[in-house]
Amino acid sequence: MIEQIKSPKDLSALSPAELIALADEIRAFLIAKVTKTGGHLGPNLGVVELTIAIHRTFDSPKDVVLFDTGHQSYVHKILTGRSEGFDQLRQKGGLSGYPSRVESEHDVIENSHASTSLSWGDGISHGFSLTGQSDRHVVVVVGDGALTGGMSWEALNNIATAKDRNLVIVVNDNERSYSPTIGGMATYLSTLRVTRGYERFLDWGKDVLQRTPVVGGPIYDTLHGMKKGIKDIIAPQGMFEDLGLKYMGPVDGHDIAAMERALLKAKAFGGPVILHAITEKGRGYAPAIEDEAEKFHAVGIVDPETGLPLAKGVTSWTNVFSDELVKQGEANDKLVAITAAMLGPTGLDKFAEKFPDRTIDVGIAEQHAVTSAAGLAFAGMHPVVAVYSTFLNRAFDQVLLDVALHKAGVTFVLDRAGVTGDDGSSHNGIWDLALTGIIPTMHVAAPRDGARLREVLAEALLINDAPSMLRFPKGAIVADIPAFERRDCIYVRYRGESADVLLISVGAMAAMAVEAASQAYREGVGVTVIDPRWVKPLPQSLVTMATRYKSVVVLEDGIRHGGIASTISEMFRDAGLQVPIHSIGVPLTFFEHAKRAEILSELGITAQAISLNIVEWSASLKDGYLSPMSEVAMPEMQRPLDENADPRRLR
Repeated sequence: MIEQIKSPKDLSALSPAELIALADEIRAFLIAKVTKTGGHLGPNLGVVELTIAIHRTFDSPKDVVLFDTGHQSYVHKILTGRSEGFDQLRQKGGLSGYPSRVESEHDVIENSHASTSLSWGDGISHGFSLTGQSDRHVVVVVGDGALTGGMSWEALNNIATAKDRNLVIVVNDNERSYSPTIGGMATYLSTLRVTRGYERFLDWGKDVLQRTPVVGGPIYDTLHGMKKGIKDIIAPQGMFEDLGLKYMGPVDGHDIAAMERALLKAKAFGGPVILHAITEKGRGYAPAIEDEAEKFHAVGIVDPETGLPLAKGVTSWTNVFSDELVKQGEANDKLVAITAAMLGPTGLDKFAEKFPDRTIDVGIAEQHAVTSAAGLAFAGMHPVVAVYSTFLNRAFDQVLLDVALHKAGVTFVLDRAGVTGDDGSSHNGIWDLALTGIIPTMHVAAPRDGARLREVLAEALLINDAPSMLRFPKGAIVADIPAFERRDCIYVRYRGESADVLLISVGAMAAMAVEAASQAYREGVGVTVIDPRWVKPLPQSLVTMATRYKSVVVLEDGIRHGGIASTISEMFRDAGLQVPIHSIGVPLTFFEHAKRAEILSELGITAQAISLNIVEWSASLKDGYLSPMSEVAMPEMQRPLDENADPRRLR
């Protein structure tokens, strides 16, 4: 039946029995396809009936359907005629894992960050009102997890003042974001769930009492009139109505007919309506239901029958961080870990198991996480705020003015730094180096391997009078990469036979840098590769090292604009060092989803491409070029590396 659905209009001809069959077919389809490609399986299994009901009630794209976060839009994509693209889900040239304007006129929001949809809905519905488009509706599907974000409440505060908006807010309440939803709003919604019994009682009463002669109708009317009062005793949903918002529900989000009835009422109301739908994340798929931690929120390639990974398990950067944080927590009782609804994905789950009293989940509220961390630091603790790199963007103001300005000893650990690939433009962690580079007092580390990750974490936790940050990429960690020389905290990874190029590699780019250097050597260009580990502040010895070379190349997994190369260039200018600097990094653009390796290849960030560039740049320099400071001797760089030295002394 799925192949017959080319647009939402095709749903109108289906009978109730056919709709139920379609829902079952969609679930089977999602399990078969997503387990082969990877993606967000659990959230989409939970919204099948809900999405069908929305598209039967509203007329997309005339009516605008917005999905908060967007990872639960797979069913929407199927119903809007894109089922054939699921074989290439999240792959280069295939379907995006989030709504995409390029794919369909039915998609509006491309940003995969949570708690934004209500503001979009406010703006679009207001625009429709101002332009006289009274026949158009806006439907916002927002999860209970997203309602823990402050931006949602800023939007609701404004939506509530508009009485004439054709805006329906569907709260998809599955009690989960990644992990079980945390906070007062979660407790509030949980309380509202118990009112389903009362709703069922009232429905029963209507049927029975209205068939009762004389007294039945008045009794039902009395009960119906008491509805708000009774509900306020059981569950204070009056909060929504006190804001000026009509509240409906809770409704069974897996009952298509019930959802349609509720949506039709909400559509006809003529003002903002909140419809509270109860769903089950991972519904219909036993491995997801049994996954207590995340309900198969996001999966890699797995066996569709068992849900077990088909690929051999590897040690990830997240795993290394997770284990080391527990070790540090055992040695330091002032250490506290903070997550924004991503305990498992950021590696804090092991710490939480060991130290539950020192683990804080603030919900999807990165801004609050950062400022509360500043408060914890003031009180004598050392908070570790673990988030995806792209999500720290949301809390830049708090990092700058609440943490850095107050010289708070807070450590930020950024997972998924650099190009991540398959989750699309908004998930790439390519802005953190540029953003943190302009923050006074901030210390920034970029470890090249697991050993260095453990080192810089230990060092960061000793910084109590300023913020610190360390970043690492998504995926499997590389084997530890040895060095044979060091100066201060600078590790020399590879030494060319001639002093042609100093190649500065940032973090996980080290292995690629060494490979490029070895290829350049075969073309007669001597390249020395160094790894600073700490890229902010940069050690002044970097200037001394650079004077020996004809040119400097900086390789970083972040945007070039305002990145590490820019910082080094400014550092050299301040020192009066006139040496050419070339930057290899991510251009200032958004790019489509693909595998990390595919994106890097398109950007020219491969060992071969880097080597070719280095050879060409070297050939363009005048023979015999040396900087004015090139007489500085090198022997001080030649002492052997003591890999067992106390890393704190390398700062």
